[in-house]
Amino acid sequence: MGIFDRLSAGWQIGLNSFKVLKANRQLIIFPILSGISLVLIMGSFLTVILGFAGWNTDNIAKPDTFGKYALLFGYYIVNYFVVVFFNMALIHCSSLYFKGEEVTVRKGIDFSMSRIGVIFAWAVFAGSIGAILKIIQENVGVLGKIITGLIGIVWGIGTFFVIPVIAYENLGPVDALKRSVSMMKEKWGESIGAGFSFGLIQLVGFLAAAIGGLVIGFLVHPIAGIVIAILFILILQTVVSAARTIFVSSVYHNITGDPVENYNQQFIDNLFVSKK
Repeated sequence: MGIFDRLSAGWQIGLNSFKVLKANRQLIIFPILSGISLVLIMGSFLTVILGFAGWNTDNIAKPDTFGKYALLFGYYIVNYFVVVFFNMALIHCSSLYFKGEEVTVRKGIDFSMSRIGVIFAWAVFAGSIGAILKIIQENVGVLGKIITGLIGIVWGIGTFFVIPVIAYENLGPVDALKRSVSMMKEKWGESIGAGFSFGLIQLVGFLAAAIGGLVIGFLVHPIAGIVIAILFILILQTVVSAARTIFVSSVYHNITGDPVENYNQQFIDNLFVSKK
């Protein structure tokens, strides 16, 4: 299957993800709650940093190394926890939809609450790795930054199926990562062309926001144009994030042999082919 065929298949799967979201508009609340929580968390950590600095921003430039790294680890772990919690809730709701069951936000939240232990375990594991990579990036040269950046990309690919794995399979963080990598090797094949589908949607959206912002800024007021563009981008990111999570759920259930309604089975099978 050629790259253009894969891109076409990925585009179709992406469209089906948006269709699922359209049929269950309440699911958009999960990325919204995640985003709000992350903003509040960032504000909380900034408050702590300012407090330790005696509310003097000049002292922030010379932080205690141990304190700095402790806060960094804590920040990454809490962020991972929040993201995984709400993404797991969304994945479970999409799973209910695939099975033809009633979908509610409460069911998603309740399911994530029931898996709070594994979510925390994964957050500690993944957050620690993220913090370590960040520390390395801050203390190496350009080549080191490139290498750690590539490691980050590989990590993102390897953890593609982690959230549904820890949601539905009784595995710890390390085994969940191995399981995700194994599933990726089995089904991803040589191409990651489908990943461009959501990227293309985002690119088109960003261009539309930029053009729309410029037009409104010219016809109304520059500030109005900037505000409208930012709001449009935030909405776009929220919708794409939800659709991407639904995409992960659908492919996971396809790989595990579960029925996946509202998706074109042929597109999924062609996209996630086994290596020759």
